[in-house]
Amino acid sequence: MTPLTVRVACEVVRTFRVDQIAGLFDVPLEAKTGREFNVELPAAGGDWQIGAIVGPSGSGKSSVAREAYGRALYTGGKWPAGKSVLDGFPDSLSIKEITATLTAVGFSTPPAWVRPYAVLSNGERFRCDLARALLTGGDLVAFDEFTSVVDRTVAKVGSAAVAKAIRSGRIAKRFVAVTCHYDVLDWLTPDWVLDMETCQLARGSLRRRPPIELEIYKAERAAWQLFAPHHYLNPAIPNVCSLWLAAWNGRPVAAVVCGGHFGRSNGPKKIIRVSRLVVLPDYQGVGIGGAVLNAVAGRYVADGRRVRITSGHPAMFTFLQRSPAWRLDTIKPHGRPTRTVSAATALAHRTGNADGVNPFARTSSAGRAVVSAEYIGPAVAAG
Repeated sequence: MTPLTVRVACEVVRTFRVDQIAGLFDVPLEAKTGREFNVELPAAGGDWQIGAIVGPSGSGKSSVAREAYGRALYTGGKWPAGKSVLDGFPDSLSIKEITATLTAVGFSTPPAWVRPYAVLSNGERFRCDLARALLTGGDLVAFDEFTSVVDRTVAKVGSAAVAKAIRSGRIAKRFVAVTCHYDVLDWLTPDWVLDMETCQLARGSLRRRPPIELEIYKAERAAWQLFAPHHYLNPAIPNVCSLWLAAWNGRPVAAVVCGGHFGRSNGPKKIIRVSRLVVLPDYQGVGIGGAVLNAVAGRYVADGRRVRITSGHPAMFTFLQRSPAWRLDTIKPHGRPTRTVSAATALAHRTGNADGVNPFARTSSAGRAVVSAEYIGPAVAAG
């Protein structure tokens, strides 16, 4: 534990109006006014990954965080006007680092990556600020006014996304959220919480992230209009395709587009091809996309079908590579022949037990590889 005493003081400038208020409300006018906070915080190098400083407005959260973390406290910054958010990151960072971190914090929509910060939604701006803080900070990043400018659903999902990214090791940082919102704590699942309302430190998180319960069903094709602007390829879908939606608390949050495929390798079962998967930006980063994809694929398998997917999206690429429910069997970098990979090789590279170059890490001159996989997970009954 690190004891910390923070004194906040400011000069009082005597004016006619100040004297009026002092007289009306018996406000004592001293040379300085201020407050003192005596708190304890875990050591910066301690055994923890995520912390939170929480309390009502004016309770001293930012003052304590500024004293404790100094330059590690992210308070926002300017983004380039008229340029994409990608250009708001330092030139020393590669496009792979930037997009991987944006994806990790739940902003994995390529069409939105190329837009200026000013035209993004509040939720998308929050994710951009979060990614930039994590990429430009040191081993410890404190984020002031965490989730203050977004609605509470986005706040909860964004909290769960950053917690998932840090605890999984995709972002190797310690993170401290400084916020006036207590509702994000169950989703952030911090290892410690300093409550500035009482100046008490609680160690050891007993919180578990609330479950996200999804309703998955077939929908009319017209519902695709809600998701089309967020897909990174041609948003149109063929007339022969089926549209599946996933709803959370009655609100559609994800869509999967599937169609039949009749090829020479079709075999005795009809192959269903997944051609589109979209999770709305406010709900990205907490595993909804993978859960919905597996649920839809499992339903087709229960109906005696085989399910395949081909994708070039980095987030889907990573999911397919890690998921035991999918077998990666081909990869086709643009401009190169298709490479067939055995299931054993795919599994070895998925678990990190393979020698040599990972075939799934190859990219084209455009920087994007296209990977194909087949669902080998369990059948899922409808309902």
